[in-house]
Amino acid sequence: MKIETLMESYKPLIAVPIIITIIALAILAVNGLNESVDLKGGTITTLQLQKPISQDELKSFIETGLNTSDVTINSFNNNQATVTIGTEADANTFTSLMNGTATILSYRSVGAVLSSAALTQVIYTLIFAFLFMSVTVFIVFRNFVPSIAVILAALSDIIIAAGGMSLFGIPLSLASVGALLLLIGYSVDTDILLTTRILKRREGTITERAINAMKTGFTMAAAAIGSMVALYVIVLFFIPSAATLQNIAEVLIIGLVADVLATWLMNLGILRWYMEGGRR
Repeated sequence: MKIETLMESYKPLIAVPIIITIIALAILAVNGLNESVDLKGGTITTLQLQKPISQDELKSFIETGLNTSDVTINSFNNNQATVTIGTEADANTFTSLMNGTATILSYRSVGAVLSSAALTQVIYTLIFAFLFMSVTVFIVFRNFVPSIAVILAALSDIIIAAGGMSLFGIPLSLASVGALLLLIGYSVDTDILLTTRILKRREGTITERAINAMKTGFTMAAAAIGSMVALYVIVLFFIPSAATLQNIAEVLIIGLVADVLATWLMNLGILRWYMEGGRR
């Protein structure tokens, strides 16, 4: 099927990202988001193992030594382990505990007060970023329907990304919040590209203008997704201790794929409806 033929039947395609967004909301409602140490408090450490020990043995060893049952082994390969402890562990006590078993490569402990303040700041950051983005879009286009289409596409992008985080167990952290903010900017960029090509240009038909915008948009998306996949693979196989980079790559891959659907199915569909019939 030619892309021109597919684009003539655009109205049913609007429902695709909407349905996926609703599913993402349902996943979020059921599973919620796993907060990182930065936002819920606790300790995260990366260990270089000095002797053979299984994942279960390491977990039991730390729980017994710190008198806690809240220990999670996030990664365990290449003689390295990333461990999350649900409480704020004393650095000296933990160092003594691991003496002879593992070398501590990194160690970060966050208290409950600091983590609560960080979570509050994260919420405000996302709200204000989306608010200022919405105001900017309305100022640029000064037209209700195209502006709402851009905002809905960006909102759908963020919700699907958050739903993917919940589904795949990607923790909400300061790093992943940064990735979500990047997605807001990227989504608005592609949506403005599409909206400007459709509304401002006069040469060719609406379909021709849309296809021209899609060529640019798909090139951008392919380059961005490709670079994030490369980052994910490199971290997964060569730098397993850099879990933060892996989380950023995972969030951006999900969000970039969601942006393709939200921009080129929902936003484009709304704009075509508006141009071809809705504005009359």
